[in-house]
Amino acid sequence: QVQLVESGGGLVQPGQSLRLSCAASGFTFSRYAMMWYRQAPGKERELVANITSTGGSTNYSDSVKGRFTISRDNVKNTVYLQMNSLKPEDTAVYYCHAERKMFRMEYWGKGTLVTVSS
Repeated sequence: QVQLVESGGGLVQPGQSLRLSCAASGFTFSRYAMMWYRQAPGKERELVANITSTGGSTNYSDSVKGRFTISRDNVKNTVYLQMNSLKPEDTAVYYCHAERKMFRMEYWGKGTLVTVSS
């Protein structure tokens, strides 16, 4: 049974940090590229960051570049999103996504809510 379980969300003040985790099971994690998406109220889901299957390459949206860091541990089958200098506009549900494009396989987590407010 494939599972992606996000954790680490919560309420923080502007300027603070959070670290999201996404624990994967039920598939060969090390063969999948991993992404973090987010969806704010009333907005479309957007790609925040992605990392290749080996962790050798990462990419970020312009809105989080320099503040967020994506990483992965292929032994623990977990992907992380370190979020620093959080802003109110970072408030959203954050989703973990696994993708193996060549085989058209993908999985989604259920999301974790991040609220940035004073």
